[in-house]
Amino acid sequence: MGRVEQLVEEYGPSWDPGPYERGTDGPRVILVGADTSPTGLRATAYGGGLARRQRARLVVVYVAAPTVWTGLAAAAVVDVQQQTFEEEIEQLRAELRERAADVQVPVTFVVRRGETFPELRQAAQEANADMVVVGASEQGGHRLVGSVGNRLVRAATWPVVVVP
Repeated sequence: MGRVEQLVEEYGPSWDPGPYERGTDGPRVILVGADTSPTGLRATAYGGGLARRQRARLVVVYVAAPTVWTGLAAAAVVDVQQQTFEEEIEQLRAELRERAADVQVPVTFVVRRGETFPELRQAAQEANADMVVVGASEQGGHRLVGSVGNRLVRAATWPVVVVP
């Protein structure tokens, strides 16, 4: 499923990127794949702390990834899933607004729809990210199939931090 919608919001102080040069003085743009799972929230906090210490811009990306069953499900099930996405997005949005002001980090909040791995990879390329931070998968089956973090490490051109 391709990208249906992308929402971008800016919080915190303005940011002057200066000339782009990958990997010279540490990360200037840190992209975090965020959700409201415990590991997703830890990844967001880690990325925010790293952005503050490095004086970098933080790009937080939430991917609303429909399940395999969405296409087979009744409309009522799809509505419930959409409501869940909207609740998670609002929770992350409120948290980011509050934290960006506290730590004085420029934050860009991006909402994308589609499969998590390709959407995060594309967002990192579009943002010229120097580093990607994601939470470790909490699903046991990912040891066999591969988690988003593992796939990003194998396919990446940037350092990837997987937060437990």
